[in-house]
Amino acid sequence: MAAVAAEAERNPPVVRESIGSKIVRWVGKTPVHIFLIAVGLLWLLPTLGLLVVSILPADQFDTVGWWHIFSKPSMATWHNYSELFKNGTITHSLLITFEIAVGGTILPIIIAAMAAYALAWLDFPGRDWLFIIVIGLLVVPIQMALIPIFKLYNFTGLYGNVFGLILFHTAFGLPFAIFLLRNFFIGIPKDIFESARIDGASEARIFLRLVLPLGLPAIASLAIFQFLWTWNDLLVALVFGGDTKPITVQIFTQLRSFSSNIDIIAPAGFISLAIPLIVFFAFQRYFVQGLLAGSVK
Repeated sequence: MAAVAAEAERNPPVVRESIGSKIVRWVGKTPVHIFLIAVGLLWLLPTLGLLVVSILPADQFDTVGWWHIFSKPSMATWHNYSELFKNGTITHSLLITFEIAVGGTILPIIIAAMAAYALAWLDFPGRDWLFIIVIGLLVVPIQMALIPIFKLYNFTGLYGNVFGLILFHTAFGLPFAIFLLRNFFIGIPKDIFESARIDGASEARIFLRLVLPLGLPAIASLAIFQFLWTWNDLLVALVFGGDTKPITVQIFTQLRSFSSNIDIIAPAGFISLAIPLIVFFAFQRYFVQGLLAGSVK
């Protein structure tokens, strides 16, 4: 009898949910689902409108609304996109934007990961005060540094080139990057580092072989944030770009009275929007892991 009781305790009987309880549970969640679907549609509506406008013929913009394409799909054309990719100015600005976004994402992540590891697990004088300074830098607005950095860039020759823009995005992305990664790294169990040090691993080896792989979700989340901020930047590129114009500045300079050149602006705007979306969905799994990291102990 004792053996039977122990077996029953190890393998409790599976209680099947009745159809009525399933219906009640589904009905109870229906309002939440409807609300979420409505919010999702509201967020997607401007994007859908931009896509439809980008495939409308140039002579149809001022005569019909973009929603009329659903009643007359034959209006759609890819001529605007074919002409856009023949536009050397737009394609060159897309390449410049890609260089700035990739450089402005990789460089701060490398520096921030090393700084975050030092602030989390290395003992050195003034460590806590240095972390407080990093937190304080989070509230410094970009506008406060525009004039001083502009003078510095003129003096050093960094004005109007890609490297100068990458350095600016790196400088203003580092406080948040260090703060995020340090809080993630400090949640890694201390026993892992002690075991590695006992085995003779150096700090560089611990950082490369342990910290970076374990911190991949947080690093991927940071990469998504930084890439989106850098890709969508307009203010910094306008002030420090000079003749180096990323896609946001190029679209801005294409604006004319009454949007007469919407056949260029709409497809360029949609491409500028689509690339960050592709990056986000490609790393979505790591992004969610990074957001949930440390929420459950």
